[in-house]
Amino acid sequence: MSKDKKPKNTKFNAYWIYGIAIVLFLAFNVFSGGLGDSSGISTTPSQFFKYLRNGDVKKVEIVNKREALVYLTTKAANKDVHKKTKKEQLFQVGSGGPSYQFEFGDVQLFQKQLEDTIQEEQLDTVLDFKTETNAWGDILSSLIPFILIIGVWIFIMRRMSGGGGPGGGGGQLFNIGKSKAKLFDEKLETKTTFEDVAGLEGAKEEIQEIVDFLKHPEKYTALGGKIPKGALLVGPPGTGKTLLAKAVAGEAKAPFFSLSGSDFVEMFVGVGASRVRDLFKQAKDKSPSIIFIDEIDAIGRARGKNNMSGSNDERENTLNQLLTEMDGFGTNTNVIVLAATNRADVLDKALMRAGRFDRQIYVDLPDIRERREIFEVHLKPLKKAKNLDTDFLSKQTPGFSGADIANVCNEAALIAARNNKKAVEKQDFLDAVDRIIGGLEKKNKIITPSEKRAVAFHEAGHATVSWMLEHASPLVKVTIVPRGRSLGAAWYLPEERLIVRPEQMLDEMCAALGGRAAEKVIFDKISTGALSDLEKVTKQARAMVTVYGLSDKIGNLTYYDSSGENEFGFSKPYSERTAELIDQEISSIIETQYERAIKLLEDNKDKLTELAEVLLKKEVIFKDNLEAIFGKRPFVVEEAVTPTPKKEEAVKPTPKKEEEEE
Repeated sequence: MSKDKKPKNTKFNAYWIYGIAIVLFLAFNVFSGGLGDSSGISTTPSQFFKYLRNGDVKKVEIVNKREALVYLTTKAANKDVHKKTKKEQLFQVGSGGPSYQFEFGDVQLFQKQLEDTIQEEQLDTVLDFKTETNAWGDILSSLIPFILIIGVWIFIMRRMSGGGGPGGGGGQLFNIGKSKAKLFDEKLETKTTFEDVAGLEGAKEEIQEIVDFLKHPEKYTALGGKIPKGALLVGPPGTGKTLLAKAVAGEAKAPFFSLSGSDFVEMFVGVGASRVRDLFKQAKDKSPSIIFIDEIDAIGRARGKNNMSGSNDERENTLNQLLTEMDGFGTNTNVIVLAATNRADVLDKALMRAGRFDRQIYVDLPDIRERREIFEVHLKPLKKAKNLDTDFLSKQTPGFSGADIANVCNEAALIAARNNKKAVEKQDFLDAVDRIIGGLEKKNKIITPSEKRAVAFHEAGHATVSWMLEHASPLVKVTIVPRGRSLGAAWYLPEERLIVRPEQMLDEMCAALGGRAAEKVIFDKISTGALSDLEKVTKQARAMVTVYGLSDKIGNLTYYDSSGENEFGFSKPYSERTAELIDQEISSIIETQYERAIKLLEDNKDKLTELAEVLLKKEVIFKDNLEAIFGKRPFVVEEAVTPTPKKEEAVKPTPKKEEEEE
């Protein structure tokens, strides 16, 4: 049996007053004329004068000099012509109401025409003038402007001083200095835990320790230690910095305030600093608590730069207030600040010092073991094939971040659905990787046979040179099907190296120049198709000379500034003579590798031609096709003993059309 439910108490709403006022206004306008006043049936002036000449009109009443009310005689009312007016009067409360009514133009002209007709026909018709007034209507019409002004003013004041969401949302002028931070409620919102964060063992360990600080502070303070005031999550985009913060919100039993660095930015002066003060006031009231600021570089950039226009002052004031709140004269140590950014090099030194952000947690790109764990997380909601090998997928995606892997899984599911499959298979994932890296296939792109042949030899040149060089990345497949903005592409699977030696970089440069070298060897002509290859090798050669110090002529020097605070902002950090030497060395490295690629292809011209013909026929060839022509590669790839976190950013298996990161 269902229990009797108590009726809900309806809350009073101020809009009811507005509705009642409008209804009353309409009612007064409708009924202000009185119950006994009926306007009669509408007619025309010409019809009226016809009735007048027939002697049917007893009285004509002119109302407000614009409307005429016609009263018929008793004899005329019984005529068949006027029967409809008799039916109309049955519904009238009073008697003696007008039978007809009409409007006219000029009152003087109408009066003269009426008097002339009465005199000509010698009628007893009475002409009368009447002025009707609507007292309530006049009062309301005079009060409505004031009512509207007062109503609008009350509405604005309620919006400025009242609710509308936490943090003083849009339109609340008095709350514009309030913080826009969202307070995480673990009872109402879906929780993300550390189990949902695959990989990132080192970062998770430090983050979990911060959560443990809040749960069991006496464990650490008993030995005289202090709870850290802040932790900065740094790393490339898509590696899981915000996801870690969500896991903290799900795991911590303390209040969790979340907002973005851009939430402090406003068009009004002083608003950012005010919001910082309000944020920390709320956090201290609920301490111990955690504040998470995503993309903190929006307000944390180094002060004193680009300050010529003065537009930087507001952001600097916000940063100054943040610095004071984190470690100032009256700092409360029970508030821990987490922040995330992928631009740690531009942050202010005062923000990065110990005592504010005590810990900097680097969230790196996942290695092969961590990628497998990430795949397992994102594959859970998919209907995948039973024989799907996650180890294979993790090996095919070096340099992919967690966001990239999530995109691969989603794209694979979309491709499988497009092909009406019941489950997501291995080939769908490979197609998804190709789609993300190379772009959408354009099989209907118009290309001439000569251009297609040139593209085939260009890609075959890449494949041939890379196959014969020891340190070049292993080939996955070659295609001449246009993708995105490229007419062809060669996919490689680069090794996940922690350090790169000069011979490895030179082999990769030689393989990248293999496309242009093939065009030169076969057609004795070169084309613009090697643009991305030239861009890539030029950057690599410049990095060898100016960044890594791998040039004998330049020596063990680097002109790279990892801090981003280059003191030589208006001039090069080297002389003009050194600049010429750098240019000569870069050109020498590239031309040497180009000549090396030409020699390799001339020595294997027949195999290059055979490979290009197979590529023209099949459009896509794989590693097996190269083994059938060249035989197995004699080089043994050295494998890592244990997967360790990388110190450098890995490189995606990109086609030759894309640049490779140094």
